[in-house]
Amino acid sequence: MTSTTLNQIERACTDLARDGHPITIASVAGHAGIARSTIYRNPELRAIIQHHRQAAPDGTITAITDELATLRQTVQTLADTVRHHDAQLRHLTRD
Repeated sequence: MTSTTLNQIERACTDLARDGHPITIASVAGHAGIARSTIYRNPELRAIIQHHRQAAPDGTITAITDELATLRQTVQTLADTVRHHDAQLRHLTRD
């Protein structure tokens, strides 16, 4: 999964919420131009959508705290991916 996909999902959720539309996998997928199956297969994308479903639309501290938790998880996932790729590269250069 790329950061572009994450950004598309985040933007779609934000746009839908701003416009007062329900945030569902189908609506997010349609707005982002991404296949629903891509979202269903990726737990991180589903978590982002779930987060936006629960976020307070008024920008309260709870919504901000939830957003920070989501961002921390995203950073952790990216760091894990980088570590995994780094290990793969080290393995390939040894062979």
